[in-house]
Amino acid sequence: MPNDGWARTGARRRLLLLSNSRDAQGRFLVHARPALEEALSGVARAVFVPFAAVTVPLDAYAERAGDVFASIGVAVESLHRSPDPAATVRAADAIIVGGGNTFQLLRRLTDLGVLDALRERALSGVPYVGWSAGTVLACPTIQTTNDMPIVEPPRLTALGLVPFQINAHYTDAHPPEHQGETRAERIAEFLVLNPGVPVLGLREGSGLRVTGISMELVGETGGGARLFRHGRDATDYSAGADLSPLLEADPARETRSMTPTWR
Repeated sequence: MPNDGWARTGARRRLLLLSNSRDAQGRFLVHARPALEEALSGVARAVFVPFAAVTVPLDAYAERAGDVFASIGVAVESLHRSPDPAATVRAADAIIVGGGNTFQLLRRLTDLGVLDALRERALSGVPYVGWSAGTVLACPTIQTTNDMPIVEPPRLTALGLVPFQINAHYTDAHPPEHQGETRAERIAEFLVLNPGVPVLGLREGSGLRVTGISMELVGETGGGARLFRHGRDATDYSAGADLSPLLEADPARETRSMTPTWR
């Protein structure tokens, strides 16, 4: 049975969580346009969160995203230009969180003091769209990001809009003669220390559409997703799969936040 408290908390969610922003040809959000149009139907204005950007200036990132969303009838205000970011978030008709470095994103949002406002708005039913780092931010923590910790946020706790972890850009690729861990092996390490927390690997071109307590895997051009659970074989899913049972996890279950088992 679903966790009743979580069902009530998340009953109004409208989330679109994408693995990636660029398609195989490098085109920005072209592959996701139908899903974006659906997710932002009826929205005239949205707040864009650009803070995962590191090598790209925030103004340039905001302009690029703004052009895409203007083409589907949504005017975008970038949060980095707001004199009162928390008030801007609380007045938002939709929230769009871009990709980049997840540690930088969490650090900047923590410094600005807007995490609670973002969580409240998203759980109240305001559409939330994220890709890459913006998708990982929707999880309980950012522990399953692929990024280097180039900055140190005060904690790894994220928005908790879904009660499981996501690994964006999931791939099975392992170059010949490369001796480093595969992505699946990295996720297995997480599961050893956090055995009660499922991890969904979103392949490129794939995403999640969350409406209340329902969740569907989307992405006409995507390779689907792979679900990892501790002590079980991984399970693959294709676009159209109903993944609503993942929303039944108990969000009160805490991960160990990388605390070694010998402590």
